[in-house]
Amino acid sequence: MPVTQTDIDALNTAIASGERRVTLGSQSITYYSIAEMIQARNDLMQQKAIADAKASGTPQRRRTLLYQSGRGYDN
Repeated sequence: MPVTQTDIDALNTAIASGERRVTLGSQSITYYSIAEMIQARNDLMQQKAIADAKASGTPQRRRTLLYQSGRGYDN
């Protein structure tokens, strides 16, 4: 099932209202928390962006995240 903007809008509306039950198409989904809903919405947005990029023929930009952890130079 392709992701539509309507699906993303339904999740955004549910997040804004605090409702945990969302109907996407013919499926009804109950989420455990708002954080899970936000994660699902972000995943749907990423899937839609990839599908839109493939449809338009433009390559998707890659993002590289660099993490640094250590003690530093504090004495």
